[in-house]
Amino acid sequence: GLPPRFHARVSPEAAPAPEVLGWNRDLALELGLGSMGDDETELARIFSGSLPLPGSQPISMAYAGHQFGHFVPQLGDGRAVLLGELVTETGRRFDLQLKGSGHTPFSRGGDGKSWLGPVLREYILSEAMHHLGVPTTRALAAVATGETVYRETALPGAVFTRVAASHLRVGTFEFFAARRDVEALGMLADYAIDRHYPEATEEQAPYAGLFRHVMARQAELVAHWMAIGFIHGVMNTDNTSIPGETIDYGPAAYMDEFRFDKVFSSIDRQGRYAFANQPRMAQWNLAQLGDTLLMLDVDKAELEAVLSEFPALYEARYLALMALKLGLGQAEEGDADLVSQWLSYLNDNELDYTLSFRELAKRTDATDDARFGSFETAWRQRLSRQGRSPTEISSLMNARNPLFIPRNNRVEQAISDAVAGDLTVFEELNRVLAKPFTEQPEFAHYAEAPEAHERVSRTFCGT
Repeated sequence: GLPPRFHARVSPEAAPAPEVLGWNRDLALELGLGSMGDDETELARIFSGSLPLPGSQPISMAYAGHQFGHFVPQLGDGRAVLLGELVTETGRRFDLQLKGSGHTPFSRGGDGKSWLGPVLREYILSEAMHHLGVPTTRALAAVATGETVYRETALPGAVFTRVAASHLRVGTFEFFAARRDVEALGMLADYAIDRHYPEATEEQAPYAGLFRHVMARQAELVAHWMAIGFIHGVMNTDNTSIPGETIDYGPAAYMDEFRFDKVFSSIDRQGRYAFANQPRMAQWNLAQLGDTLLMLDVDKAELEAVLSEFPALYEARYLALMALKLGLGQAEEGDADLVSQWLSYLNDNELDYTLSFRELAKRTDATDDARFGSFETAWRQRLSRQGRSPTEISSLMNARNPLFIPRNNRVEQAISDAVAGDLTVFEELNRVLAKPFTEQPEFAHYAEAPEAHERVSRTFCGT
C-alpha cells in the first residue's frame, strides 16, 4: 500500500434504509465474494457504507488534475471511499470503492452523496463496456440509501460500488508533482510499476518504461472507444487511469447518429472532448504525466520520443479494430481510406453508428444498388479479394459489431422508472447488454435507434 500522505482515513456514513438495486453476481464470484449475495440485508448494509467490511480501513485518495485544460492542484475523492484491495484466487488485485457514501476531506463544499441517476447510469454503462470487450472499471453493486439527496430538487440517494484494477490516475502523479514532493512521486511510480507494469523493472530506465506502458494502454483504450462510438465526455487527467481502464461514466454516452464532432456533456461547452478529439486529448493527458516524471530525472528527450509514437500506435490499433468491424481480413493499402469513406458517409447522412454496421453485414452478397453509396461498391470490391464466403464475412462482422448498446434514451428511461420505484428497464438493460452481439428477439426494442424526438442530446455529470 501507499503511506498516509497519499490518502485520508474516512468512515462512510450509515444509510437509514439501505436496499439492493443491483448486485453483479458474476463479478462477485470472480472476486471470491459470491457467498455475500445470500444475505441481502447484510449486502445492502455493507455496500451502502453502513456496515464495515471485515478488515477494511476505508480511505479517500488524494489527486489533482487538469480539468478541461485548467490545472487544479487538489481534487481527491470528494464522494468516494476506497474500502480496500481484494486479491482473487488467480492472484489478480482489485480496488473496491464506494461512490456516494458521504463527506470526505476532499469534498470541498459538497455532501459527498450521490443520487440514484448517476449510480444506475454508471452501473449500466460500465458493465456494457465490459461485455463489449473494452477495458473498464466494473459495477459490483448499486444500493438505494433510503435518504433524500438535494440537488436542483429532492432526489433519492444511492451508493455505487466500483471495482477497478486500481484508482491510480495521471492526476495522482500531478498531485505530488505540484507539491514538488519528489520522494512521494518516486514511491508512486514504483508502486504503479509493481502493481501494473512489473515488466518495466527489467528496462534500463524503468520510469520511461512505465510511461511507455501507460501510453500503449491509453492508445488501445481510446481506439476501442472510437471503434464503438463511445464519447467519454470528461477526459480530464484525473479520469485518465494508469492501468488503462475506462473510469468515470459521468456524462459518458454511446453515440446514436454518427457525427465526428458529437458532444454530449453539458459542461463541455467548447467541445474539447468531442468524439473526434479523443485521441488527441489522450496524448495531451499523457504529456502531463510525462511532465511529472521529469522530476524523477527521466530523460526528457526519451519521454518526448515515446510520446511522439502515440499517434501511430493509436492509428494502427484503431485501423485493426475497424477492419474487423468492416469484415476485412489481411490489411491492405487503402483500408484507412475505406474506413474514412464509411465514416464520412455515416456523418453526412447522420446514420445510426451501431445499426449501420449490422445493416452493412447483411449486404456482403447484395447485387442491387448500393444502400451505402460509392463506399459500398468499393467495400464489396475489397471483400471480393479475400476469398471468404459472404456468409462467413457477415458472421465475422456480427461477432464484432454489437446489436445492443446502452442507448441514452433507454438509460434515461431506466433512471426515471427507478425513481418511480420500477426497476424493470434497469434489469432488462443489464440482461440484454451482457450479450451485446446476440440477437435477442424478445428485447429487440432495446436495439432500436431512438426516434428524432427521443434522442438525448445532453448528458450531465450527476455530481
